[in-house]
Amino acid sequence: MTGVRDLDDRPAFDDPPAAVLAEAAGAFGLLASSARLHIVWALAQGESDVTGLAERVGGALPAVSQHLTKLKLAGLVRSRREGRRQVYFVDDPDIVAVVRLLVGRLAERADQAPAGRLRGTGG
Repeated sequence: MTGVRDLDDRPAFDDPPAAVLAEAAGAFGLLASSARLHIVWALAQGESDVTGLAERVGGALPAVSQHLTKLKLAGLVRSRREGRRQVYFVDDPDIVAVVRLLVGRLAERADQAPAGRLRGTGG
């Protein structure tokens, strides 16, 4: 953090390195898919196998499996073998916190807003 203050008299922060911004953009890009965000939301509540996830998010098994592969490759989701099944989980508490905060706040706004209107969605 620098000693500089911004216009609102809040402390200003140094810009992160380009590599950090690129990694964050990649993570947000993956979470920009509502299907993948739903999967991460579900896994933030507790671990599951692909069948349980497909049932919970209402997706076809092959599609959920493909989303999980992308999330694993990006390091947002991990898995372990339990007998013959793969169990998936989010091992990063920061990812869990961000997803829970954003989705939770939007859900609260949706409950308080007139039917079908969320700020910033144009609806």
